[in-house]
Amino acid sequence: MSRARAASSAPRWILFVAIAAAGLFYVKWLPYWDKALIAAANHSIGGSILTGKAVHPPAASWRAAVDYGLAYGKAIWKALLVALLLGSGVQALLPADWIYRLLGKSRFGSVVAGGLLGPPGMMCTCCAAPIVVGLRRRQASSGAAIAYWLGNSVLNPATLVFMGFVLGWRWTALRLLLGLPMVFGLGWLANRLTSPREAAQAEAAVAELRAEPENSVLRRWLATLARMTLQLVPEYALLVLLLGAGRAWLFPALGPAIGDHIQWIVAFALAGAVFVIPTAGEVPIIQAMLALGVGAGPAGALLMTLPPISLPSMAMVSRSFPPRILATVVGGVVLFGLAGGALAVAFGF
Repeated sequence: MSRARAASSAPRWILFVAIAAAGLFYVKWLPYWDKALIAAANHSIGGSILTGKAVHPPAASWRAAVDYGLAYGKAIWKALLVALLLGSGVQALLPADWIYRLLGKSRFGSVVAGGLLGPPGMMCTCCAAPIVVGLRRRQASSGAAIAYWLGNSVLNPATLVFMGFVLGWRWTALRLLLGLPMVFGLGWLANRLTSPREAAQAEAAVAELRAEPENSVLRRWLATLARMTLQLVPEYALLVLLLGAGRAWLFPALGPAIGDHIQWIVAFALAGAVFVIPTAGEVPIIQAMLALGVGAGPAGALLMTLPPISLPSMAMVSRSFPPRILATVVGGVVLFGLAGGALAVAFGF
C-alpha cells in the first residue's frame, strides 16, 4: 500500500474502530459486566428462552413462532445492528490489503488471527454472520472466517463466566476443552479444504479490490449496508420464526425420560446445531433442563452445538463458503457435541 493511500485510509480506520468500540461497549461489554455480577450473586441469568415461563416448549403454532421471534428479537436486535454496520464497514472502510495480509492466506496463522478476533465481539452465531460475510467479500480465508465465526460464541469470555457461576466451573472447563480445538481445528480444516484454484482466485480478487476508487466511501458503505440488510435479514427472520414455531419438535418432553442414552445425545446434538439462541442463551436452557432431570449427556451436547451454529446463521453465510467447507464445519460441530455429551457422562456431571 502506498504512503498516500495509507494516509487516505486513516480516517476510515478511525471511523471503523470507533464504531466497533462504541457499539460493542454499549451492546456487549457493559451489559455483560452487569450480568456477570448478577450471575455471581444469583447463580442465574434469567429464564430459558426455549420454554419461557413454562416447563416445556409450546406446541407448534403461529403464536409460538411470534412469541419466540419477539423474545429473540428483543435480545439481539442491537447486536444485529452493530454487526450489520461492521460487516458493511469491513467492505467499505478497511483496506483489502490489510485484511488479506492478516486473514487471507491459507496458513494456520490466519486461523489463529481470526479465532482471536472473535471472542472480544461476544456475538451470537447469527450476529457474527454479517461480519463473516464482510470478511469473506474482502477475501479473508475460509479458515480465518470460520474461526472468527465460531470463536465469537464458543469462546465468548462473558458466557464462560456466566456458565461458571450458573452451571459450575466444570462446565466452563468442558467448554474450553472442546471449544479451543473446535474453533482453531475446524478453521485449520477449512483452509486445508480450500483448493489452490480458490486461493488463486482470492489473490486475483484482492488485486481488483486494490484498484477501488478512494472517493465515495460513504456512498459505498451505505449501499453495502442496504444490500446486506436486504439479503440477510428477511431469510434470517423467517427461519427464526419457523424454529420458534417448531421448538417442541426439536426438544420434546423435557424431563427424566431424556437420559444419557446415545440416541438422546445424538438427537440433542443435532437439535442444538439447528436451533437459534441469543448470546449465552445455552446457559439458562441447560440450567432449566438439568433442573427438570434431563441427563448430563444431552446437556453436554447442547453446550457445544447450541452456540456456534444454527439454521439461520448457516443460511446467512451459505453464499460465503463452498458447500463442502460449510458441510464439514456443521459435521465437525455435531461431532464436538457428541464428545461434549460423552465427556459429561464419563465425568459424572
